[in-house]
Amino acid sequence: MTPLNRPPDRPHIPVLLAPVLDLLRVNELRAGRFVDGTVGAGGHAAAILEAAPDARLLGLDRDPAALALARERLAPFGERATLVHASYEDMPAQVAAWLGEGAQVDGILLDLGVSSMQLDQAERGFAFMQEGPLDMRFDPTSDVPTAADLVNLLEADELADILYRYGEERHSRRIAQAIVANRPFHTTRELAEVVASAYRGPREKIHPATRTFQALRIAVNDELGAVERTLPRAIDLLRPGGRLAVISFHSLEDRIVKQTFKREATDCICPPRQPVCTCGHTASVKLITRKPVEADDAEIAHNPRSRSAKLRVVERLAVSD
Repeated sequence: MTPLNRPPDRPHIPVLLAPVLDLLRVNELRAGRFVDGTVGAGGHAAAILEAAPDARLLGLDRDPAALALARERLAPFGERATLVHASYEDMPAQVAAWLGEGAQVDGILLDLGVSSMQLDQAERGFAFMQEGPLDMRFDPTSDVPTAADLVNLLEADELADILYRYGEERHSRRIAQAIVANRPFHTTRELAEVVASAYRGPREKIHPATRTFQALRIAVNDELGAVERTLPRAIDLLRPGGRLAVISFHSLEDRIVKQTFKREATDCICPPRQPVCTCGHTASVKLITRKPVEADDAEIAHNPRSRSAKLRVVERLAVSD
């Protein structure tokens, strides 16, 4: 195995697995057609195929290392599992190639953010507690700018905007100025040390570089933009009664999911004081989860990563004539 394809040091544990299976109604849809847009190591996908013995699943992932693990884990399911190296943004084209043009599916799952196995691999550059190159690309074969490109090339104001917008970092200006003053950076620890030295304020439970690394990762992979563009496309791919389940791990992602689901579950989205509807918008989904589903104490004890997970689900409405 190459370093990129090596197994993680600890097994990947799919978060909120029981509610995902329940809310996607996997047991009821024994011959359903499902899409896992972030298949990762294949934990959720394997559970879906086990619970629905005649189901088929399309798994997508931008990360070739994760996809290699998913192929190994899902190999026992044979042709019931189709895996493709692609972003979930490409879901419409991938579903068309899988089932045919105009095909719709019974359920879609998106498990957003960075995975524990990516954090565990120092050479991927996601974690500041290990020495590694400043990469942070979900797809290291792509030609998008790396985290090193951002910290070494952007002006201080541009960096500060990224740290504030995507990391909600209150000390973004000071940290950005320290980065510019100390570059070039090549490794995660180099950057983490400068960020920590620039940080001012009371000690927190998290490392001072946590928000900076989150912000850079989100910017490198255009994570929030990808979610905004994908959710409407995913809804369009659902058959009437089909469901979309999204797991998010921080407030910025969850806000996009919540607002999109609320908008798509509303008939009129005109300003509240407007006397006559002019938007022509009609609801395409109904909310299945009014509030996000979160991990219980038992799951958090078994899998600490689940502590911040929030699951939201909608169901596609029948298209009116």
